[in-house]
Amino acid sequence: MDVKYIHNFLRVVQTGSMSEAARQLDLSPSAIAQQMRVLEAALGAPLLVRHGRSVRATAAGERLFERGQRLLQDFDGLREWVLGDADGGELRLGTVNTALHGFLPAVLQAFVARHEQVRISVRAGLTPELYTALVQSELDVLICLKPSFDLPKTVCWAELREEPLVVLCRREDARQDPLELLRSRPLVRYDRALAGGRLADRYLKAQGIVPVERMELNSVLAVAMMVDQGLGVGLVPDIGSVLAQGREVCALALPGAGNGSGGTGDHAPDARKVGLLWLNTSARARWARSLLDCARQCLA
Repeated sequence: MDVKYIHNFLRVVQTGSMSEAARQLDLSPSAIAQQMRVLEAALGAPLLVRHGRSVRATAAGERLFERGQRLLQDFDGLREWVLGDADGGELRLGTVNTALHGFLPAVLQAFVARHEQVRISVRAGLTPELYTALVQSELDVLICLKPSFDLPKTVCWAELREEPLVVLCRREDARQDPLELLRSRPLVRYDRALAGGRLADRYLKAQGIVPVERMELNSVLAVAMMVDQGLGVGLVPDIGSVLAQGREVCALALPGAGNGSGGTGDHAPDARKVGLLWLNTSARARWARSLLDCARQCLA
């Protein structure tokens, strides 16, 4: 029995659809169906039952789902233990785009200097989808935002930095009051579907500012590029010097930003937290801890 069949079974249960699981896994629905039949024959029990166009796990399938994730982690650990450090291996890294475009290249340079035989695959995405991939053993370590929910004991979190909100403006406006810029200039808004955009929206409301919105973008660097072109000002998390790199843009600190006050009438923190997440049960946890050490040195 191929261990990949168990991985694909977990995806079928999670999506509730063989066709959707096949799409995500880049396989044909018939191939997924065949794998599920092989798995049922090997285990001697029906694992899935059709319910209209969807599928759900049987009682036996639910038991397999419960144990399957741990089994895959154990298999990954066995593979890494057999290979050992001397033969290298692969570290599967998930990252948010702001880290990828900011401090991550320097961190990876330091990591590669320590582990020349380790191959690194990088997947960029949003924190929620990366976290799902981590707990499903599809990724080994994340550089992401701190999740808003309590983490299970199997997941480790180490904070790297806080990113307070800043106002992005053209350099000629560097001596202007940042709140007055938000009141009087068009706003190139950071996407409110993202954590940093929601943080900015809460700050504006706490300050009683109703901005004149010019556009809304889902990239901090894209906001900086628009500000550079004189299209308005931005309110974004401070991801570092990359914001102004090669641009006539500067970042102005906000009253109350980064101190957890959130402004008048709002006590929500106004600095987002960026750090590492990894599974302490993974055999690659040693590389995650090494990556953490490299990141702390680079950001010191």
